[in-house]
Amino acid sequence: MSSDEPVTPALHTKFVRNDRNSQSAQAQRTGSSLPFTLSAQDVANSLHLQPDDGLTEQELLQRKKRYGINQLPSPPKRQAWQVFIAQFKSALILILAGASVLSAAIGNIKDAAVILAVMLINASLGFYQEWRAEQSLLALKEMLPQRARVRRDGQKIDIPAIDLVPGDLVLLEAGDLIPADGRLWFAAGLEVDESALTGESQPASKQCDVQHAFDTVLADRSNMVYLNTLVTRGRAEVIVTSTGEHTEIGRLSLVLAATVEELTPLQVQLDQLGKRLGSIALALVGLLAVMEFFRGTALAHIAVDAIALGVAAMPEGLPVVVTVTLALGMRNMARQHAIVKRLASVETLGCTTVICSDKTGTLTLNQMTASTFFTRTRSLQLQAKVTD
Repeated sequence: MSSDEPVTPALHTKFVRNDRNSQSAQAQRTGSSLPFTLSAQDVANSLHLQPDDGLTEQELLQRKKRYGINQLPSPPKRQAWQVFIAQFKSALILILAGASVLSAAIGNIKDAAVILAVMLINASLGFYQEWRAEQSLLALKEMLPQRARVRRDGQKIDIPAIDLVPGDLVLLEAGDLIPADGRLWFAAGLEVDESALTGESQPASKQCDVQHAFDTVLADRSNMVYLNTLVTRGRAEVIVTSTGEHTEIGRLSLVLAATVEELTPLQVQLDQLGKRLGSIALALVGLLAVMEFFRGTALAHIAVDAIALGVAAMPEGLPVVVTVTLALGMRNMARQHAIVKRLASVETLGCTTVICSDKTGTLTLNQMTASTFFTRTRSLQLQAKVTD
């Protein structure tokens, strides 16, 4: 993502702050300037690298201690019990739990057992679907171990990408997934698909014998390559300048990890429904208690009737119906080779009414037509065409 790309309001402040921090960190690692502002030789000198030989074993050990492993930060893995407990966070489920406790308190064990069984069935279905999705994602990650070809001690060797450090010289060919951010040392007909960062649908042409200004946006840095982008054509030798969380992708991962997870539209609606049902039941129970009190009914009998009415007002079957419906949706998406991590997210796409994007080259034929202009009081049909 280049610095002139639109960022959602919730992320904008953190994105800008992290961008400056990332650039400062890069500048400290590669001298007084950023790698794309320097010549390839200057970058090699600042990292104490002899490109023809690569790093020595001693230099490698020192840099591993200093920079750590080349791995993106990942959120803590949820344990099985955490996934199961998460199924009980809905307001409707909590109200049903309260109804079960109250039923047991007045001796209505049968109703309490039924409500509890419904809750456990609902939680088990949700747990099974979400846990299976998480395990599938983990299995996919393990199936794709990334490796890198590097030059070390004058020899070309194949190593796990996790062992890369700043100063390594990586050898790239068409079809390679780039294992770290780096400055080009050599390039021959190199083109890289950077759509994961820039959103551009066409591969970017790269060359090593250029230097850019400090404020050059990421998409225009033709002398740099970035982690998790794909070489579509040519070959190159790259001096690694950033690894792990210090890469562009790593910086974005940190920003996204800091965002607060929001409820899906369905979860919001179910929570509102639960609260409304709870409020209505409480009002009816209170009205019944007042009426029976003035009629002279015994307090013990009033309490039993009030609790029974409150329990009867709760829709025990609703959570199971919702969970089964979402589980069927998740299964249908799995048949289309789409893995949904959270059960409630299945419904989110169905609630989407507008998709906003500024990357017309990615979604259309590289042009965008303005058809209607809206004001607060009227709309105006337009014929103007705006090309990208």
